[in-house]
Amino acid sequence: MGQISKVASLYYQSKMTQPEIARRLKFSQAGVSRALKDAERLGIVRTTVHIPDGFFSDIELELEERYGLDDAVVVEAPSEDNEASLLPALGDAAATCLERILPTCETVGIFPWSETLLYTVNALRPLAKSRTERVVQVFGGMGPTAAPAVGTRLTEQLAQKAKAEAVFLMAPGLCRDEEARQAIKNDQSCRQVFDFFEQLDLILLGIGAIRPSRYLRDSGNSMTQAEQDELSALGAVGDIGQNFIDSEGHLVASSFNSRIIGIGYEQMMKVPRRMAVAGGSRKLDAIRGILKGGCLTSLAVSYTHVRAHET
Repeated sequence: MGQISKVASLYYQSKMTQPEIARRLKFSQAGVSRALKDAERLGIVRTTVHIPDGFFSDIELELEERYGLDDAVVVEAPSEDNEASLLPALGDAAATCLERILPTCETVGIFPWSETLLYTVNALRPLAKSRTERVVQVFGGMGPTAAPAVGTRLTEQLAQKAKAEAVFLMAPGLCRDEEARQAIKNDQSCRQVFDFFEQLDLILLGIGAIRPSRYLRDSGNSMTQAEQDELSALGAVGDIGQNFIDSEGHLVASSFNSRIIGIGYEQMMKVPRRMAVAGGSRKLDAIRGILKGGCLTSLAVSYTHVRAHET
């Protein structure tokens, strides 16, 4: 025990190398290595990791293990309810994560009506090298007069930064009824975009509450109050890419589904990598349900959300 303690002291406190310790104590180098391993086994040496303030790698690892995520990014934001501070913090952190994932993906889908994704793409640096060939808009972008430009802007901006082709879904996000939806989906230009949905390697998604955000309301693609009431009555807690889920992450079927022009839940779940960026007290139940349902492979989320819901 005494010799083991002496080896540990020389190595960890005096910062001597293993060969130096071997010469000083007339040990073999293999003997020094064994003594250091014994020091850990006997509790003479204990390893403590001190995580700097503002970094939450322990929580990120817990999220990844609990929900089967490839990547979890936890962000410190001053306030869950102050979007002026929350959205830039989420966007910056998510962009760093996306910079690792995006270059490996040939075909990338993006939901165009997510304000958190807008901040993420704004923060994303242009990629020097990337396999990305196309960025596909996965939900209709037309609505009021100004909406088409806003809806396509996010797709175009991401395509520019990835040096890829932008593929736009030039259709309304919501149709008046099932008949109008089917007619639009049968249009040749829309069918070509829908064909790309089967080729997606990565999809970037928005998470929403039952009550739509101002950003989505202004797009003209949000649901009616009657549809909100129907979804709530059916147990929906929020949506991922306008696919509404319950508290366990299961798809909620409603009349709203028959009006959507965009990627469906089953098709979305076939995409190998599914990333979302979300935070804010409005979305707590939606984020938790989506995690429980295994809907994501990557998530950027705020620290206060994780602690509030003990995910």
